[in-house]
Amino acid sequence: MNQPVHLPSSSAPQRIGQGTAVEQSRAAAEVQAAVVVAQQCPRNIQTAVAEMRESCKQMTLAERAFYRYPKGGQTITGASVHLARELARCWGNLQYGLVEMRRDDDYGQSEMQAFAWDVQTNSRNSSTFIVPHRRDTKDGPKQVTDMRDIYELNTNNGSRRVREAIFAILPPWFVEEAKDICNQTLKNGGGKPLAQRIADAIKVFEGLGVTTDRIEARFERDSGKWTEHDVAQLLVIYKSIQRGEITVEDEFPAPRVSADELIGASKPKPADAVAK
Repeated sequence: MNQPVHLPSSSAPQRIGQGTAVEQSRAAAEVQAAVVVAQQCPRNIQTAVAEMRESCKQMTLAERAFYRYPKGGQTITGASVHLARELARCWGNLQYGLVEMRRDDDYGQSEMQAFAWDVQTNSRNSSTFIVPHRRDTKDGPKQVTDMRDIYELNTNNGSRRVREAIFAILPPWFVEEAKDICNQTLKNGGGKPLAQRIADAIKVFEGLGVTTDRIEARFERDSGKWTEHDVAQLLVIYKSIQRGEITVEDEFPAPRVSADELIGASKPKPADAVAK
């Protein structure tokens, strides 16, 4: 007599730990409480706008408010997740997050969900996506197996979705005004004279191995003719390099030496020129 074969279900875990059960109950209660609080204490839009304006005037936020990275031969720029989170805080009654719904080590991928929810208006935006456990390298895709690397990979991929979810919930005028103020803060440079900011920018990039000539070649003008916008752009580039969004070579390609210049440099100097 054939015995029935019981196959394990891959759609859901067979056992839920006590910690997970407690967390599920806590999360459900927290959601209910958030809705009640939002209804009892609705946001004050004037207060939210005033707090946003004050935050965006701070250099610590403005320096992290924008990102840039190369794609398809072009440079993509926009408002960062750091600005999104701060605007969500200022707007109030808005929840957001990133959840790892399922990790499949056999297929080497994680199923993630990013969301933003205005608990006052019950407006919600969410996206579910797959994050492969691999990184693109110069030698091709590389599989990631270390737990910490997988966590960082999921977080980095998810932060972009969280950013878009928050911006989808917030009023467009609120976001645009915040970006304008942050841009103005970067241009003002915290009240430092423009000449000092230029000198500071040159010194910072020298620490990355980028000479003044390479920066001037990018802007197509001498450092003495740089504007507040140029210095602000350099600051955004520097922060993006620090975060690993772009590389020095992406923004400041090394000057190419032609074959004629190489041949000319290798030729021996005339005897009379050497004597002089």
